[in-house]
Amino acid sequence: MEYFCYHRDRPASMPLREELLQEHWSYMDRWAERMIARGPTFADDGETPSGSVHILGLPDAAAARAFAFDEPNYQAGVYRDVLLRRWRNLLGRTMWDFPGGRTGGDRFLVLGLGEGPAADLTPPSGPAEPIAYGPLLSDDGAHWLGTAALLRAPDADTARAVLTEERYAAIEVHDWQFGGREQ
Repeated sequence: MEYFCYHRDRPASMPLREELLQEHWSYMDRWAERMIARGPTFADDGETPSGSVHILGLPDAAAARAFAFDEPNYQAGVYRDVLLRRWRNLLGRTMWDFPGGRTGGDRFLVLGLGEGPAADLTPPSGPAEPIAYGPLLSDDGAHWLGTAALLRAPDADTARAVLTEERYAAIEVHDWQFGGREQ
């Protein structure tokens, strides 16, 4: 099973985030082989972290909750909330398999939260290139709750346009970058 986890930063938590950096890396190293995608999101200034995305293959919901809530930044109060949902990897690859590589172009997290019949189950093509793409699902995987996409796109409006606006209660677009230790 695959899970999408988005920890959103609490305002003014950067000093605590910096203090816990090595603990965070050590924790993530333990989960590295299960990662499909990961990386920080940024505030409008493009520099201040605003959250952290992790998409993982895990055996069950209990393991997903353990990953999300045992994370050192979460335990210390860096994050204000967590979005944790089942997810389906429609691309069948990890972000490291993305043909565009780690750098070049602007990258975005696009989150659409909705309900009812599933929407946007076909990955986009064109100016927005999917890095990771799939539906957000209920815990049992039976109900569509939205879509989460990591994209390379020319701008935020192009990234937003991959989702059918009227199918979502809200669509969020965040600057995002590839995560993981620098090689």
